[in-house]
Amino acid sequence: MRRRGLLGLAALGGTAQAQGAGWPTRPIRVVVPSPPGGPPDLILRVIAPRLQSLLGQPILTENRAGGGGLVGTAYVARLPADGYTWLFTTASHVNIPPFNDNAGYDPVRDFAHVTLAAQNFGQALVVHPALPAQDLAGLLALARQRPGQLTYVNAGNGTASHIPAELLQAMTGTDLLSVPYRGVAEGMTDLLAGRVDLFFVGTQIAVQHVQEGRLRALALTGARRWRGLPAVPTMAEQGLPGFEVVNWFGLWLPAGAPLGMVQQIHAAVAQAVEDPEVRRQFDAQGLEGVAMPPGRFADFVAAQARIAQDIARRVGTKPVP
Repeated sequence: MRRRGLLGLAALGGTAQAQGAGWPTRPIRVVVPSPPGGPPDLILRVIAPRLQSLLGQPILTENRAGGGGLVGTAYVARLPADGYTWLFTTASHVNIPPFNDNAGYDPVRDFAHVTLAAQNFGQALVVHPALPAQDLAGLLALARQRPGQLTYVNAGNGTASHIPAELLQAMTGTDLLSVPYRGVAEGMTDLLAGRVDLFFVGTQIAVQHVQEGRLRALALTGARRWRGLPAVPTMAEQGLPGFEVVNWFGLWLPAGAPLGMVQQIHAAVAQAVEDPEVRRQFDAQGLEGVAMPPGRFADFVAAQARIAQDIARRVGTKPVP
């Protein structure tokens, strides 16, 4: 079983035709297919002011939650490729379709791939302090004592909260109970209240709660530790070699967007993530700016889509044709 891989991208969906003269001439709407307060929403709000300055038009965030990202993503796929509606979301872009019978979009063919804007250092595996587990070994022992009883937040099949939990079960032979939520913020509310036991959540969401003692962090799913939570070991350090899953955050337009427009947006994102204030905020949240060029990002998306299909087959959540 292949257990490494970024959470999760095809030929560039645009053409060689440059965008129309004067673009943009009106506000740009960015669809985030998850509720306010989730990782992509927070990241977009960090870079939006800089993008607004560079492009000379307001950048308006529209949260279209549902299906772990499925609803908003499928919505953007059906829109005209005029450059005035973007999609900003997580690796769930490629992870959702293999876990759903009717996703309503193809993550490769239905989009012009603009850039991988940022990525994290892995998800933080956090538990409510009332749970008698001080480390990963303790959690696994508890899971074996209570098969099918420990609950985890699932913000949507194929999301960054779901994939690591499925991999953990597959690698350790444990049985956790998935509890579905509409988004990260809703799941975090219940975890903090002690209504669910554990959550694989972005470091930028986890860190404050961990520092305040409201949650306990047992592990990170990335390849190395993060200096924001330096005492928290990786999954690999705790006996699961090869367990490496990070979440990434990308920007897309509907398929058919002109290549010149795609390149212009990528250039603006590249400048935005190098802005000192953006870098400072990213660092505080356990993120690193990437701004991958469109061609490389298209190849990356295609590769991640294949990995997602492989994971879906192997965890058995849904067979992929």
